[in-house]
Amino acid sequence: MPKLPVMNLEGKEVRDLVLPDDVFAGPIKEHLIQEAVIAFRAAGRSGTHATKNRSDVRGGGKKRWRQRKTGRSRHGSIRSPLWRGGGTVFGPQPRDYGFAFPRKKRHGALRSALSAKLKDGKIVVVESLVLKEPKTKELVRVMDEIGVKGSALLVDEPGNRHLELSARNLPKVKATLSTALNIVDLMVYETVVLTEAAAGRVAEVLKP
Repeated sequence: MPKLPVMNLEGKEVRDLVLPDDVFAGPIKEHLIQEAVIAFRAAGRSGTHATKNRSDVRGGGKKRWRQRKTGRSRHGSIRSPLWRGGGTVFGPQPRDYGFAFPRKKRHGALRSALSAKLKDGKIVVVESLVLKEPKTKELVRVMDEIGVKGSALLVDEPGNRHLELSARNLPKVKATLSTALNIVDLMVYETVVLTEAAAGRVAEVLKP
């Protein structure tokens, strides 16, 4: 079973944490990660694009010319798709791009992503991420102390408002909850920083 040191906010190791193999040291299934990313992004699409068909375009209620004896083709409305300024045929309409993605596959993708992060040495466990005050400078100091460089995903239990406020001004840092961990965040951010409590919650939820 993988073992990681637990650090305090001063960067000192206080104890070791044993992580479960089936969550943090399982097989890395890249195809499953790809499917989960596609499903997550598809569900997040707004799908509000729309074009007007002939019934939506204003005007065109009057018949352009009489039906017969003009020598021209028959037309009932200038808003026909055949006319300039008319409606659009088979144009995009509002729709939901999301599709069903089983929970077992979603959890499997998260386990694969966490296993890949641990294999690359990109998971850091801290005792807690409770800051004395909501200051970005304080969070930057903490990250320097624990040796986190580059982009980072900070995962903690619900209720840590100071961490949320401190992280939102850092463009390469995101604070999230252990209950809201998703595959895209794991792929986008280089390092995952877990509190000891959050690591236990993630292991409990993702346990197969």
